[in-house]
Amino acid sequence: MSLSKQLYIIIAFIFFMIFTGNFIISVKNTKEYLEIESITKAQDTATSLGMGLKSLLKDKQDPEIESIITAISNRGFYKEIRLVDASFTISETQLIRNSVDLDDSLWKISDLTIDNSFGKIEKITSDSELSKELSELENEEIDESQIDIEEDTYSYIPSAEYTNGGKITFNFTAINENGMKVNTSSKLTIQKVIAKATRAVKFYYVPNWFIDMIPIKLEEKSSEISDGWKTTAIIYVSANPGDAYAKLYQQAKSGIIYSILAFLFSMLILFIFVQYLLKPLKRIEKLANSIAVGKFGIIEKLPWTTEIKNVAIAMNDMSSKIEAIINKLNNNLKNSSEKLSVDELCGLSLKQSFETDMKNMFIHKKTGYVFVIKIFDLATYAKSHTNKEVNAFIKEFGSILKNTSIKDKKTIAYRFFGSEFAVIGEGFSYEDSIKFAKSLQESLGKLALEFGKKEIAHIGATPFNPIGTTPEMLQAANEAYQKATLIGANEAYIRDSNDLSRDMESWRDLIFDIIDNSKFNVKYIGDATLLNHSNELVMQEAFTSACDKDGMDIPIGTFVSIAEKYEKIIDLDKKIVSNVINHILENKINHNISINLSLESINNTAFIAWIARTIQNNNKIAKQLVFSITAYAVAKDMDKFKFFADEIHKYGAKIIIKRFESKFIPLDNIKDFNLDYIRLARDYTCNICNDNSKQNFVEAIQELSTLLNIKVFAENVKDEEDLDIIKSFSLYAASR
Repeated sequence: MSLSKQLYIIIAFIFFMIFTGNFIISVKNTKEYLEIESITKAQDTATSLGMGLKSLLKDKQDPEIESIITAISNRGFYKEIRLVDASFTISETQLIRNSVDLDDSLWKISDLTIDNSFGKIEKITSDSELSKELSELENEEIDESQIDIEEDTYSYIPSAEYTNGGKITFNFTAINENGMKVNTSSKLTIQKVIAKATRAVKFYYVPNWFIDMIPIKLEEKSSEISDGWKTTAIIYVSANPGDAYAKLYQQAKSGIIYSILAFLFSMLILFIFVQYLLKPLKRIEKLANSIAVGKFGIIEKLPWTTEIKNVAIAMNDMSSKIEAIINKLNNNLKNSSEKLSVDELCGLSLKQSFETDMKNMFIHKKTGYVFVIKIFDLATYAKSHTNKEVNAFIKEFGSILKNTSIKDKKTIAYRFFGSEFAVIGEGFSYEDSIKFAKSLQESLGKLALEFGKKEIAHIGATPFNPIGTTPEMLQAANEAYQKATLIGANEAYIRDSNDLSRDMESWRDLIFDIIDNSKFNVKYIGDATLLNHSNELVMQEAFTSACDKDGMDIPIGTFVSIAEKYEKIIDLDKKIVSNVINHILENKINHNISINLSLESINNTAFIAWIARTIQNNNKIAKQLVFSITAYAVAKDMDKFKFFADEIHKYGAKIIIKRFESKFIPLDNIKDFNLDYIRLARDYTCNICNDNSKQNFVEAIQELSTLLNIKVFAENVKDEEDLDIIKSFSLYAASR
C-alpha cells in the first residue's frame, strides 16, 4: 500500500474517531437538555394552570375548565393535559337534578346511601359547620343570621371494582320546603378525570430508526389544586416528545452535514499537501528504479523536508558511486575483451572474432568471400632464425594482410594460430576476389625478397554461402588453399559461386516440407546447474534438429538461414514454443527451459501478440519460459529487442541473451535491456584457468551483472579446473 493511501486512511480514521466522539457527546447533551427543558416547561405549565383553575373548581362541571385546558393543549407543546379530581365528591344539587321523582322545588336530602358493592358514601363537613362546632366547644354564641346556608357535599369512596368511577345509584330521602318527603334515587356517572386534552404525538420528518436509536423519556408532571387546606384536584401535564425529537434530529443532521463537508474539505487539503509532500519521494522512487535498470541520474531539485532531503542526497551519492563503479567495470571489460579478441603480436583479430563476424554476415545476409592464407613452412624458417626475426616476419606478414584492400570494399584480417591467417572480404564479387588475391601476392612477393624466403604463402578463397555454416566455408576455403599449393609457389585459388554445394530451390522445398509437416525434433540439452553444493538443475535449452531426404542432419545454422530467407521462420518458432509448453505440462517439468527465437520473429508484431496470448493461456508455467536470443541477433536491432523483452516481462516470462560477446553488444547497453540471464560465449570460459585476460573479463562481467540483477551462465564447461575458476567468480550456473 502506498504511503499516500496510508496517510489518507489514518487521517480519515482519526477524523472519524474525533467526529464520532464529539457527535455522541453533542447528541447526548442536546438530548438531556431537551428532556430537562420539556420536563421543566411541563412542570411550570402544570403549576400555572393549577393556579388558574383553582377558582373554577367550586363547580367541577364548569365548561370553562375544559376550554382553558384545551386552549393550552392546542399550542402543541404537550402530549396530554389532564385534570383529575382529588376525590369523588358529590353535591346535593347533583343528586336532586338527576332524580326523576323530584320537581323544581327547593329540596333537602337526608339518609343518603349506596349499595355496598359500589363502596360507601360519607358526608363532608363544610367550613361553616366546622366553625359552628368550634364555637360550641368554646361556648360562644353563634349569630345564625351571619351563617351562609351551604348545600351538603358527600365523599364517595369507591370499592376496588369502581376505583376509576362508573355509573353509581344513590338512594336518599328528599324533603321540600313544604315538608313533603320523597324516597328516591339518582344514577350518576362518576368520573375521576374532570377534563382532559390529548394530542397525537407526531414526529413529522424524523425517521423511525432515529427515534428507536435515541429514546427520549419525558416524565409526566403534576400540580395539586387546593381549596383551603384540602386538595380538590390534581393537574397532570405530559410534554410532547415530537418537538424534542425534531430539534434533536435537526441538530444531529446539521452536525453530520457539517462534519462531512469539513471532512471532504480536510481531505482535499490533505490530498494537495500529500501530493506536494510525496512529489520528492516519487522523484526518489524514479531514481531508484532507474538505478535498478542501470540508468544513473541525480535529483537536481532537492526537497525542502529535512528527512526526505537527506534521503535524496544519499540517493544522489549512491547513484554517482554506482555509476562510477559500472564505468570502471565497463572499462575493465572493454580492455579484457580487446585482449581476448586481438593477437598481441601482429594486432589482428583472433579466430573467435572471425566466427563472430561470420555470424554478423549471416544475420545481415551479406555477400563476400572468405580467404584462408597460410605461411608456408613457418616451422623450418623459425628453426634457422631467432625469435625476434620470426616475430618481425609474422608481424610484417599480418600488416600486409591488414592493409591490403581494394577500392570501396571492406576487408578484415584475422590470425587463427601460428602460420594460419584468414581474411573476410565483405561484398566481394569473384572479380574483386581475383584483384585482392593479386594485390596480396604482389605485397607478399616483396616480403619474400625482404626476408629471403622464396615461397612465402598460398591463398585459398570461397564465396560466402548464406545457407552454409562457418565450418563449411572454412573447409571450402581450405580445399581451395590445397589446390593453390598444387598450382605453385605463392599461388592463389578462388572458387566461384558455382561451387555451392546445394541448389537453393531444392533447399526451399525441403525446408517447407519439414516446417509445414513438423518433421523436426525438439531435444533438451545443455543442462545448466547451480554453481553451489546443490547442483540443482535450473535450465535446459530446447534444441531443434531436422534431417534431409538422405537422413543426414541439416546444420541448424543452414536450416534457420533458409527458413528466414523464405519467411518460414515465424511458423517454425511458433511450433517450437508450443512443443516446449506441452513438454513442460505433460512431464511436469519444474526447471526453466530456454527457447531460441529468430530476429525475424521478435521483430514481428503478430508473433509478439501470439506469444503473449500463449503465455497468458499458460500463465502457471510462464516463469519457466526463457526466450533466448543470440547476442549477434540482438545487435542487429537493439530497440526491437528491448520492446520484445518488455512485452515478454509483462506476462511473467523471462529473457536470456546467449553467446554473449562484448563485440556485439556494448557493455553500456546491457543495462537498457532489463535482462534476466546472460549466457557467455564458450570462448570466454574455455581454458579460463590458464588465461588471466579471460578471468578478468568473466569477473568483471559478473560484478556488472550483479549490480544490474542479471544472472550469468557459463556454457559448455568441460575442464574441472575451468569450473573451479568459474565457481570462484560466483556465476549463477554452468552447463557441462
